[in-house]
Order: sequence, then structure tokens, then C-alpha cells
Amino acid sequence: MIILKKIFYAGIIGISVFEILNVFFIMPMPGSQEIKSLDIAYFLYSNRWIFRLCFVIMIAIGAINAFKIKRKWLPAAGLVIAITIIYFFNFQMTAEKIFRQPGKLIFKGQADNRLSLNSIVIGVENNGKTKAYPIQFLVYHHQVQDTIGGKPFMVTYCSVCRTGRVYEPLVKGHPEKFRLVGMDHFNAMFEDMTTSSWWRQGTGEAVTGPLKGESLPEIASEQLTIKKLFELHPDALIMQADAGSLTRYDSLRKFEQGLSEGRLTRTDSLSWKNKSWVIGVKIGTVNKVYDWNQLKKNRLITDSIGKIPVVIVLSTDGQSFTAFAHQHMNDSIRIMTDSLQINGEIYDFSGRCLTTGLSSLERVAAYQEFWHSWKTFNSETHRIQL
Repeated sequence: MIILKKIFYAGIIGISVFEILNVFFIMPMPGSQEIKSLDIAYFLYSNRWIFRLCFVIMIAIGAINAFKIKRKWLPAAGLVIAITIIYFFNFQMTAEKIFRQPGKLIFKGQADNRLSLNSIVIGVENNGKTKAYPIQFLVYHHQVQDTIGGKPFMVTYCSVCRTGRVYEPLVKGHPEKFRLVGMDHFNAMFEDMTTSSWWRQGTGEAVTGPLKGESLPEIASEQLTIKKLFELHPDALIMQADAGSLTRYDSLRKFEQGLSEGRLTRTDSLSWKNKSWVIGVKIGTVNKVYDWNQLKKNRLITDSIGKIPVVIVLSTDGQSFTAFAHQHMNDSIRIMTDSLQINGEIYDFSGRCLTTGLSSLERVAAYQEFWHSWKTFNSETHRIQL
């Protein structure tokens, strides 16, 4: 019957289109990241087995009649195309298939570290212990789950946004595991294994699913070179290359140096372009964003976030940076090599007072990322142009 043949081909077309859309909305394909498609993407993904079952039943119902023709290669070709699409979009194009987790975490101290001292890392400290994760590895893995000083944490990075964030993998007080599921508006998203909610990498917020609106606790981190890390934390441990991922790493460190040529990961050398680097600083719910080129030129930026005076400092290596809160707007602040002089007192790059017994400066959250990312996920930001 003709109607059964139509059902067969409708099933072939339906499952093919579904598999394409199921990946299209959450991967960086042309046009997919500029549209508000998150709820559609989550609906398709959450109900993927229902859609697949319906289309497979349609194919099965009409298969016998579809093959009752002389040119049996036509329905056979349709099946081959559908199977090829299913395989490609489920085993080649999904985020967790492209970007895999390290098989084994290996760390080395200062004496045995094999990486260049100029490599940039995301450093995390807890209970007197410090570990660091090279950006050249994170841009492939996107996340590394580990423990330090007895606390579990998740180091995350999105190369399309140039965002490094560290979170405590706790959901409503309970430990949770996450996997990379895709991206939305060019920022990576992770799926928790318990409720299948999707969490945005740049903010730690669940953006869709049962836990929408919840947030992961953020852990303070710093972005700096390995050399600077060892100066501040001599006993720090550095993550080494995962043997199974060697061919996928940014071995030349082109991305971290801003030399990537990819459409999504390139860097604009001019200020305030989509792919320009900025420094975002947050205190509570108030944030401001500063031009990286201006920071490179001056190495020191003083301002206030809300009513709190802050100082942003760039190391002489041109890569390591930090931000501190201090006492008064009229403080006299100078930079000397990589130390700060505030009202005559000298502080090192970690904020420790080197001259007297004064308390250390309070570090505030500061992030380097692409301008398009910061303005997308910080809608009430204050752009500062000095």
C-alpha cells in the first residue's frame, strides 16, 4: 500500500532530521548559537528515545511494502543514509565524544614538572595544598574533576569564551558527577548525572532542567604562569599530559597565547571586539569589566566595585594577573616589579604583606575572557574605559 510506503519514508526522514537537530542546537554549527534554542534543545534531548522509537516503528511498519518494488536500492539507500546520520551525529559529533576526560590524573612538583614555566594554568588552593591545571590541556578536556585538601572540585574551561571557572560539584549539598553535553550561546554546558539538568560553564547556573535556577558553589582560583605559581606556592603540583589525549592537546600553546586561527577561538588584537580579551571583576552581584590591552599597558588599574576600592595587577610576565580589595579610595598605590606598594607597605603578588604584620590583601574574583562572553552572561556589567 502506498500509505505504508509513505510512512516508511516519513520515518527515514523524521529520524534523520531529528538526529541532526538534536546535535545542531547544542554544538557550534553555523547559526546554532545565535538563536534562543535552549528549551527546544533540552526538549529534544530529554525525549530523544521517544522520538527515536516512534520513527523506528514508522520505518518498521512500512518496510515490507517499501521493498515491494523492483528498485529495491531506493529504500535500502534511505536506510543506509539514516543509519549513517545516526552514527555520525551520535558517535562523532557529540561533545563528550569529541572532548574526553583524562584517563588518569598525573601531577608533578617543581622538580619533576615537564611543562614550560611560561605555560598558563588555573591554580586552586585549599587547606594549604595547591594544584594547577594547564590551559593547553583544559581547552580539550573542558573539565577536570579532582580533590584537593580533602575537598572535591571541578576545574572547567571553555575555549570559545576563554572562561576558566572552578566549582564545588555539589548539588543541594550532595556530591554530583557531570559530563560535557554541548554549548549554548558559545558557552560550554554540563549535564549532572542525577537529574540531567544542564549547567552553564561560565556562571555555574543550571539553565534548564529540573534544577533550573540552582547554582554550583564557586571556588576561588587564579590564572597565572607556572613560573609565577611556583614563586607563590613552591610546593604546588602541576597536572601533566594525559597519555591518551596527547594528539588532541594544544601542544604549541597557540590558544593560550592568543595565536589560535580558529573562527571560534581566535583573538582580536583591538579592544572591545567580540574576541578581544577583557578582565571581569566581581564582588557580590556587582561587576565591572576592563580592557586587557589597557591593563597590559599600565599593569595597574585602580577603581571601585560598588563602594569597595579594588586594584587589578598584571605581572611582568604579561600573563599572570590578580585583583585585590583595599581600604581607602585615596590610598597611594604603586607597582614595583611584581609587588604593590600601598601607603608605604609592600605586598607580594599573592597579597601577603612583606614589610609588617598587616593582614594580607583580600583577593576578589577576576577573570580573563572574551568580550562577547562577558557581555552575554553579565548583562548589567559596567564597561570601564580608562
